[in-house]
Amino acid sequence: MSKEETPGVRPYKSPAGGWGALKAVGQALVDQATVVEGGRTLLHANQPDGFDCPGCAWPDPKHTSSFEFCENGAKAVAWEATSKRATPELFAANTLAELWTWSDHALEDTGRLTEPMVYDRASDRYLPVSWETAFAQIGAELRALDHPDQAEFYASGRASNEAAFLYQLLGRKFGTNNFPDCSNMCHEPTSVGLPDSIGVGKGSVTLEDFDHADLILCFGHNPGTNHPRMMSTLREASRRGATILVFNPMRERALERFASPQDPVEMATLSATPIASQYYQPRIKGDAALVQGLMKALIALDGEGADALDHAFIAEHTQGYEALVLQLADLTWPDIEARSGLSRSQIEEVATIYARSKATILCYGMGLTQHRNATSTVQQLANLLLLRGNIGRPGAGICPLRGHSNVQGDRTVGVWEKPSEAFLEAMDRVFGFKSPRKHGHTVVEAIMAMERGEAKTFIGLGGNFAVAAPDPARSFAAMQKLELSVHIATKLNRTHLLPGRQGFLLPCLGRTEIDQQASGRQAVTVEDSMSMVHASRGLNPPASPHLMSEPAIVAGIAKAVFGEDDTTDWAGLAADYDRIRDLIEAVLPDQFADYNQRIRVPGGFRLPVAPSERVWKTPSGRANLLAYVEVGEDAHAGDPSVLLLTTLRSHDQYNTTIYGNDDRYRGVFGRRDVVFVNPGDLAERGLKDGDLIDLSAAFDPSGRRTLRGFTAVARDIPKGGIAAYYPEANGLIGLDDHDHRSGTPAYKSAPVRMCAAADLP
Repeated sequence: MSKEETPGVRPYKSPAGGWGALKAVGQALVDQATVVEGGRTLLHANQPDGFDCPGCAWPDPKHTSSFEFCENGAKAVAWEATSKRATPELFAANTLAELWTWSDHALEDTGRLTEPMVYDRASDRYLPVSWETAFAQIGAELRALDHPDQAEFYASGRASNEAAFLYQLLGRKFGTNNFPDCSNMCHEPTSVGLPDSIGVGKGSVTLEDFDHADLILCFGHNPGTNHPRMMSTLREASRRGATILVFNPMRERALERFASPQDPVEMATLSATPIASQYYQPRIKGDAALVQGLMKALIALDGEGADALDHAFIAEHTQGYEALVLQLADLTWPDIEARSGLSRSQIEEVATIYARSKATILCYGMGLTQHRNATSTVQQLANLLLLRGNIGRPGAGICPLRGHSNVQGDRTVGVWEKPSEAFLEAMDRVFGFKSPRKHGHTVVEAIMAMERGEAKTFIGLGGNFAVAAPDPARSFAAMQKLELSVHIATKLNRTHLLPGRQGFLLPCLGRTEIDQQASGRQAVTVEDSMSMVHASRGLNPPASPHLMSEPAIVAGIAKAVFGEDDTTDWAGLAADYDRIRDLIEAVLPDQFADYNQRIRVPGGFRLPVAPSERVWKTPSGRANLLAYVEVGEDAHAGDPSVLLLTTLRSHDQYNTTIYGNDDRYRGVFGRRDVVFVNPGDLAERGLKDGDLIDLSAAFDPSGRRTLRGFTAVARDIPKGGIAAYYPEANGLIGLDDHDHRSGTPAYKSAPVRMCAAADLP
């Protein structure tokens, strides 16, 4: 069967953005029955008096633009501002077993949750419950635990700083550091690796730095889908003449060319702006070797008199240079070529371009962080920048691309399973109790604790925990062993259908909705990928009069747990978020000084980022050039039958939320059951484009991790690698297969075998 004959697969020749984006926005508004109100809502997205987009964490130009939203941001807004409602009647008409047969898209497409619900095991249904009863029962269950570490407090990056701070206060006052969060599944190697390198686990650049960079290196990310507002920044950089080098196994349309829907000339002429100056396709998991090759070539250029290293910066600001040089000297070019998938000439070409650059920004996404040994790979990116002094000056720095709108902010205000001693001491000082010091669970560790029966209660502040996690067979079963699950959510998702013995669904306000509390209308705050903190104020009426805000729900649970005599005024904090911000400032005065005053300034303020000032908060006071460390054997190496699977988001998707079944930039329409494969890998197995195939985890003796009956789509992807959609392909990702330091699952490099459908036993 040829590609043209494969149902739902056809070439897409248009640029990213353009008329296709406008059509998709209109369709999203129509699908959610919110054309007029949704269109009006979009005009307030990312505005000084409006709400922060519930989508990605890319910053806004001074947060003052009159028209600052993208296609996928518009889908996120329409998805939340929908007129559809998941009322108690939905649950009266459907058991959880029946809802389980629905698709993930269909579950969320039922609309906004409207009332608190409690699981009734006898009828296998969620039934309405009052807020007072829900809080009382949740509080009683938590107090009945044998030990605080039997509770898991999961947080999604959707939560505001205010909700997240109260949440971590609840958990730590309860007595645990069990705060698995969505960062554990995406950018934890950044949070763990960069502090060793530069003293802080976040990026060093500002949005303004992109105006001054003459070279932008893009590793392992697809901005057109996952952080689409970045496309305007890349487009502007390209148009002013900056060089943009892309390193990504698959060719992604948004990194090739982009037509801005806000540019009347491009729209009228059907023209587009090229993005990548050069596009390189390393093999899956080849990034560490690629960056090592770049550094090796850079050192060689410098030895030839090309002035390729900043020796003054290295001497004044770094340590570890000699050890790094020795490690790189031991690497052979044949080995680098084999592991990276690029030729020596290609790598040396990039090194020459980099050596000539006056200011370089390096951007990277989950294509770098979701591998075994990802933490060490992130540190190699920092090395590359440090060798030329490209951190701490205009137009230069490191730019990790966080996926969710406030995942970085949640970490800043304390949602972390490994908090610093300084943070815990500040919590003790401000609140007058002794915080637990024992490190808590990551996502993977939490699931394993549920399996063992050690974790008995799960509280989820947003998210779709079990579906986002790897190895659903184990993750789903672990959730079902719980004594209590509590989900604070705006919409129904599959994780909610795994309630354990007792479960609660607690519906909360969305980012787009008016938050009216006892002291008046409230604003929350969020932190973007570049450490800018700004206010977000909803403008839509709540989807239901029964909704509560996330801070109010957390406070309600806390009051039920600790009782009326508790020294923390939970009700007062829920009534006035300024009081929460005062407490955040008290705990973190160096970062949040004058918090309440500064968030009332349009655009907000930037948190201190020491590397931006060439201050390195490491034990030595210097940035560290760190040798690459690979832990564990590469079991698939040398086995030609094994392929490396990388999981992808489609363009009709945000994290686990499936807006629809199209992925138009990749030419897939109306389906998600496809696997992108190199034509040579198909031919070697007697397969061809359009054939039905089965995939199995290569080193799973149980044989249960399989994906059956998917369609092979021949695509330009390096030989030895394949790609399929997340979360459908999560069944092939082992729970034990993760980065050894951060615990992040290896969603981007799972060893698998491929065969014709039904050939698997």
